[in-house]
Amino acid sequence: MRKLDLHWQILIGMLLGIIFGFFAAEMNWNQLVIDWIKPFGTIFINMLKMIAVPLIIVSLITGIAELKDISKISKMGGKTIGFYLMTTVIAVSIGLLLANLIEPGSFIDTEARDQLMEQYAGDAGNKILEAQEQKKQGPLQPIVDIVPDNFFSAMTDNGKMLQVIFFAILIGIGLILIPEEKARPVTSFFSSLNEVILKIIDLIMLAAPIGVFALLAAILVEIPSFSVLQALLVYALTVVAGLAILIFVIYSSIISFVTKLSYVQFIKGIAPAQLVAFSTSSSAATLPVTLERVTEHLGVDEDVASFVLPLGATINMDGTSLYQAVAAIFIAQAFGMDLDLSTQIMIVLTATLASIGSAAVPSAGMVMLVIVLGQAGIPEAGLALIFAIDRPLDMCRTVVNVTSDAMVSTLIAKSEDKLHVPVVKNWDDYYPPKKD
Repeated sequence: MRKLDLHWQILIGMLLGIIFGFFAAEMNWNQLVIDWIKPFGTIFINMLKMIAVPLIIVSLITGIAELKDISKISKMGGKTIGFYLMTTVIAVSIGLLLANLIEPGSFIDTEARDQLMEQYAGDAGNKILEAQEQKKQGPLQPIVDIVPDNFFSAMTDNGKMLQVIFFAILIGIGLILIPEEKARPVTSFFSSLNEVILKIIDLIMLAAPIGVFALLAAILVEIPSFSVLQALLVYALTVVAGLAILIFVIYSSIISFVTKLSYVQFIKGIAPAQLVAFSTSSSAATLPVTLERVTEHLGVDEDVASFVLPLGATINMDGTSLYQAVAAIFIAQAFGMDLDLSTQIMIVLTATLASIGSAAVPSAGMVMLVIVLGQAGIPEAGLALIFAIDRPLDMCRTVVNVTSDAMVSTLIAKSEDKLHVPVVKNWDDYYPPKKD
């Protein structure tokens, strides 16, 4: 009997987790799930985070060293950042358009608003304080933060991924600039280490179905006040509609027009990474899976994927930027505010920059949303309005973030003539067993 493919195993784990989570909530087994099931999901996320930094370092150094030409780095880097900024601006614009058309804030009545404000006032206050600390650091602080004062310290913090990327790029450039015979032992070491890390990722992914089961079951028993969540349904549907437009309209059009990949082939190739992104809510934690899917199943050369994807997991947050736009308009509408065109244009600019600064970890967009709200003159305490439903939306927008990273990597590979599209004659053979 043929073994189920990984994405089907993950999907089954997700469905079972949702069913069990609802059942556990009805049976009041909340503490049982939190104490005995949630830890397995936490372990799975920790394993992915554990391997993320070593993977980024090794894959970036290997990828850059294999370019063997310093001009290729600047050329590829410019293209990558340009594509990422373009998709982010499109995402924010779609979010603003939908929020103005649907007006989700008008569906929040006074009673529901007051209940949410009271229930989540503490959490919202903490996020506001975090955002205020970031504001005090000055406009150039994000640039300063890119350069680590201690690389080994940066390696111990997944929130400092840009610092790790900066250092790895420097090493890769250094290997290009020294004589090839002196660089060869170092590049051989990192190339072999890269193979070891990829094998470790394969082992970790064996636990993915169990991990996503535990994560979803825990989320469902921890969601408070289902009656309040119903009041936020229109807001949630607005965000999800925007995310769906990005994946099924914008990305599909770009992929089909620019590359030889059919969109069905693209989705089938990236599906396991999307499912892991949905369950972990972390682009950084999903990065090992995204790298494997893009190179093995979409035909992107490793030197392109290892450069574009780690950068995307850090600065490319299309789903997050769309959510920030919708959330800002939603909160303004809930407070009866009417935002003019100039204010909404500033939301586009602020949300674009804020999404670039968002860490690739769960709920980091919440902190950056406070900055967006403050820039638009929207009451920052309104953040409490969306706390109850943020977690499931965080899962959805992470799927878009990861999908966008994969799409841009295929576009860059196509532009560099390094996209080797797999010929698929039979979809049952699309996931062949890996050779030893």
